[in-house]
Amino acid sequence: MKLSQSQREQFDREGYLFFPGLFSADETRTLTHAVPELYSRREAYNVREKGSDAVRTNFAAHLYSDPFARLARHPRMIGPVQDLLGEPLYMHQFKINGKMAFEGDVWQWHQDYGTWLNDDLMPTERAMNVAIFLDDVTPFNGPLMFIPGSHKLGVLDAGHDLNTTSYPLWTINNELIGKLVERAGGKQGGIVSPLGPAGSMILFHSCLVHASGSNLSPFNRVSVYLSLCAVSNHIRRHKRVEYIAHRDFTPIACLPDDCLLQPYRVELPWKNGLPASALQTSLAEISPSLKLAA
Repeated sequence: MKLSQSQREQFDREGYLFFPGLFSADETRTLTHAVPELYSRREAYNVREKGSDAVRTNFAAHLYSDPFARLARHPRMIGPVQDLLGEPLYMHQFKINGKMAFEGDVWQWHQDYGTWLNDDLMPTERAMNVAIFLDDVTPFNGPLMFIPGSHKLGVLDAGHDLNTTSYPLWTINNELIGKLVERAGGKQGGIVSPLGPAGSMILFHSCLVHASGSNLSPFNRVSVYLSLCAVSNHIRRHKRVEYIAHRDFTPIACLPDDCLLQPYRVELPWKNGLPASALQTSLAEISPSLKLAA
């Protein structure tokens, strides 16, 4: 999937693109049906909400779940990012975020690249997120909120919040958020929130400031997030475990466009459990010349 010139200009200006209903109901069901079993697993890669059994984030499903392994190679997700970054990509992070009915907690205001820089030593912001809605996203079930144009300001000052939720995050303080919203238009467009049916896709810049509120509604809001990074921009430190920040910098090879509907063969290296290496960490810096996993 190639982006038009107007889409490229919009992404440069606003920091995100929204594609309502990009994936069909049948394609989306292939993914949705796999989520309950993944969330039921008592594994380290399932991070649960603070004080609740509800899954907040499932990590690395593309390494042990067939439908998500195929999604990780889907040209509708990989193509636009590769087009914008102009080089092959690797998978930096793969998440299935569960903003579950009544229990889904907030994601504080943050930039993803802030975490990737501080924790993983990713050299530059040549990486971005692609999100797919597995449920309809409405004003009521904790939708994503963006501050348009905030990616233009580069990496912003952030503090490491270890207490608000069950997942640590480099977050931006309220005073600065107020200034960013005012800069983007205040009440007239200073915050936007893409809403749409299951199967919709958002592509957004790694420095775009975003957040989401808690889900107090009776409607789940599950989404898949691929964090795709230019191979030349691979992380330089393994401070975080491998199921959170991946260490295989092999360029992604796309499957055909019908890969969610056809049983193309994919490798599932963690199908039989997490390897010991996936739990190891290091503060040592990786050689910048490394391109592929050992």
